[in-house]
Amino acid sequence: MVDHIVDITQENAQQYIIEESNKRLVVVDFWADWCEPCKNLMPVLESLASEYQGQFLLAKINADEQQALSGQFGVRSLPTVMLIQNGQPVDGFAGVQTESEVRALLEKYLPKPWDVQLTEALPLIESGDFSAAAAILKPAYENSDARADIALAYVKALLGAKRLEEAGAVINAIKMADQDSEYTQLKAQYELALEAGKSPEIEALEAEYKANPADQALALKLAVQYAQNDHTKEALELLLTLLRKDLGAVNGEARKAFTDILQSMEKGDALAAEYQRKLYTLLY
Repeated sequence: MVDHIVDITQENAQQYIIEESNKRLVVVDFWADWCEPCKNLMPVLESLASEYQGQFLLAKINADEQQALSGQFGVRSLPTVMLIQNGQPVDGFAGVQTESEVRALLEKYLPKPWDVQLTEALPLIESGDFSAAAAILKPAYENSDARADIALAYVKALLGAKRLEEAGAVINAIKMADQDSEYTQLKAQYELALEAGKSPEIEALEAEYKANPADQALALKLAVQYAQNDHTKEALELLLTLLRKDLGAVNGEARKAFTDILQSMEKGDALAAEYQRKLYTLLY
C-alpha cells in the first residue's frame, strides 16, 4: 500500500472511504479478476493516482471478495468507479473510460494547481521567506487569471521582498469588486513603502541621471544604489539598458554589477530567472 492507492476490505472501508473523504477526494474502483474491462481501466486509474501524488486516494475494491461492500454501494456492473467527498458519492461512471475522460472528471473535484501553490506559499509568507513565496505565487497569479486572493498574497510577498514596482503593478490591477479590507491595508502599506523607499542619495542621483542620460558611469552608480537599497528590479532594468547599448559598458563594470546582483538573489527567484534570460538573449 502507498499513500495514494489502497486495497479496501470490510475492516478498513470506514477509514479509507468515509473518513479519508473528509480530507481529500476518494476514487473507489470496483473490479474483479474475471473482468477484462477492469484490467484496462485500473492501470489508467493507478497512473493518474501516481501523477497527482496523493491529491486523491484510489480505493480498490475486489467485488468478488467484498460482496457486502459492493452491495452497500449498489454496484450492478463492473468496472464501476465512484467519487466520494465528505462521506458522500458526488460522481462516477460505469464501464471503461479513456484517460482524458477520467482526468476531466477528476479535475472537477480536485484543487487547482494555483490553490496548491497558494497553500504552499502562505506559510513562507508567515515565516518571512518572501522571495520564495513570491516565486511560487507568480505562476499561481498568472495561471489563475489574477484571482483576487492569490493577487493579495502575491502583493504581500512582493512587499516583504521589497519589490515595490511589481507589487504596485499587481495591486493596481485588482478589480474594484475585490477591493476588500485586506486590499485597503496592503494598498496603504505599498504607498507608505513607496514614499519611504528612496533615500535622498538615490533621488539626487535620479535627478542627475535624468539630466545626463548618456553618462554610463552615472547610470552604473545609480544602479548600484538601487541594488543596495532593495530596488532590485530597477537596478537590473537600468543595467540592462546600458548593456543593450554596449555589453562592455563602463569597462565591463555594468555587466559585472548585473551578474553580481543576480548571484545575490535567492535560488529560484522569479525575478532573477527573468533577468538571467534577458542577459542570455543579449549574449547569444
